Amino acid sequence: MIQNLSRRSGLGYFLTGAKLIVQPGLRQFVLLPLLANIVLFSLALWAAVYQIGNLNHWLENGLPHWLSWLSWLLWPLAILVLLLCVAILFGTLANWIAAPFNGLLAERVEQHLTGQALPDTSVTALIKDLPRIFKREWLKFKYFLPKALGCLVLFFIPVVGQTLAPVLWFVFGAWMMSIQYCDYPFDNHKIPFNTMRQALGQRRISTLGFGAVVTLVTTVPLLNLVVMPIAVCGATLMWVEQHRDGMLSGR
Repeated sequence: MIQNLSRRSGLGYFLTGAKLIVQPGLRQFVLLPLLANIVLFSLALWAAVYQIGNLNHWLENGLPHWLSWLSWLLWPLAILVLLLCVAILFGTLANWIAAPFNGLLAERVEQHLTGQALPDTSVTALIKDLPRIFKREWLKFKYFLPKALGCLVLFFIPVVGQTLAPVLWFVFGAWMMSIQYCDYPFDNHKIPFNTMRQALGQRRISTLGFGAVVTLVTTVPLLNLVVMPIAVCGATLMWVEQHRDGMLSGR
């Protein structure tokens, strides 16, 4: 059992999550989320490379000759929009497909950390819970999409918008990464989505710190293939150390 560190950082949660995925009794629950992440990331990479080729062809042949000077400005903006769209599409798809398995992994990690089994964690119970699980993913997507589009619009506003947009996008991305992965242990205890967001907001530094680490690691080739199960384990550890007692004491 992992020892509780009262001042564990976001990086500390992530690194401990990396240790947890190889713990006996947990490794078999890591395989399915890991496989889903590898397959969908490979598809996302292929889609991005393919569409970049089409984008290059459009910029070279689609613009009138008298507007060809605009290609230097349109090219980075078009690439940015393309990568954001691919990331949103495949990231959302990966989260939906892996959600039941990530929830199961979070259950087993919590049991490993606390020594207390969650009630009714059988495969049959998981299947019965699928509608609720997918509804929860839909709630996260509805929360994410309008804010992501708002950040995207900023990229098209010269100077001020283009200066603020990368910073806001990173901070918002870190917040969403924490919401995405911390939601699994919260949801295992049927804690409402808005209640979960409020709890994370009360510990904003550790929440954003953990999300920032996850966001950065997703940009590192090969490491981004294993980030999903590590993040689930790290977020579950954060739930156990920072939120579990307070959330469950009043129930």
